[in-house]
Amino acid sequence: MIDIYEDLKSTDHLPEIPEVELSDENVLAELHAIKKRLGKRVVVLGHHYQQDDVIAFADITGDSLELARKAAELKDAEYVMFCGVHFMAETADMLTRPEVKVILPDLRAGCSMADMANRREIDIAWKWLTSCTTETIVPITYINCTAALKSFVGENNGSICTSSNAEKVITWGLNQGEKLLFFPDQHLGRNTCFKLGIALDEMVVYDPRRQNGGLTKEQIEKAKVILWYGFCSVHQGFNKDQVVHHKKNEPDRIVIVHPECSFDVVQVADLNGSTSYIVNQIKIAQPGTKFAIGTEINLVNRLAAQFPELDIKSLSPYQCLCTTMYRIRPRWLLESYRAIEKNEPINIITVDETTKKYALKALDQMLSIS
Repeated sequence: MIDIYEDLKSTDHLPEIPEVELSDENVLAELHAIKKRLGKRVVVLGHHYQQDDVIAFADITGDSLELARKAAELKDAEYVMFCGVHFMAETADMLTRPEVKVILPDLRAGCSMADMANRREIDIAWKWLTSCTTETIVPITYINCTAALKSFVGENNGSICTSSNAEKVITWGLNQGEKLLFFPDQHLGRNTCFKLGIALDEMVVYDPRRQNGGLTKEQIEKAKVILWYGFCSVHQGFNKDQVVHHKKNEPDRIVIVHPECSFDVVQVADLNGSTSYIVNQIKIAQPGTKFAIGTEINLVNRLAAQFPELDIKSLSPYQCLCTTMYRIRPRWLLESYRAIEKNEPINIITVDETTKKYALKALDQMLSIS
């Protein structure tokens, strides 16, 4: 822990560490007290993947879009403390009232998938792809991306999607044009498109690390869907062998996975769907039902604790942890609260007006579809 704190001291815009480090118990005690003092002025949003000691202080829990929507409905809050990652806080900033300040307790809480595509790379890809065909390409971005990429989609008449509504949005996109550019998660794109009847050989992967994305004009002309090369590091931790193992040794255990898992995993799993879908399947299950879940370990463990009448475990024998989400700790939550109480808020996330204008256009398009 000391090494982490030393590193943070040299990082701009991160909480200052007191000379005498508080014990974990004292941090939690002070958090409870300061949260009570500030009351409704501060609303804490906790993503499903957060650890229990952070979720304990959340006023609202959910997935990224659900939390952003809840933030937009807040009437009394002056501050929204988003216990998630950077792109989620950006979305909340765009959807909340202008006077509400959105705070990310640790600015290093990013998303490896979102980092796999940036605006410069997308602009280069778009120029190349559109030069290779006269057919209309409709851009669709998974909500797990930066505001700049959401803005790109809005500028080019596309839409955002979530893992819950990807089928509807992709179907809409294919009705608007002949081809799709889907980014940044190749797996959600591939799994959803295949489910909609698009053959694997009609999909190609654009890799920005290679010249022209590694694609020829002929490949682009032939393709119906161009997938960005990105992926979720958490869901890469699950593989086909793990599913086969469970089916062989425990045929009565239901394997349910997130569609950010690779194609071969999704194809052999019993069920697949968004975080909300997974949670709902657990909620409606009969007592005694066995599950092996292929998603982030904190959510799996929380579900196992909340539903002791079920037999729930992770699909993987290894901990598939969202390490960037893990950066949000009670200690940093406390520092953010302290700064608010002193009227010197830190780590405020803001999206510029031009980016916001087009990103909201893409968000509105998604909401009109779903």
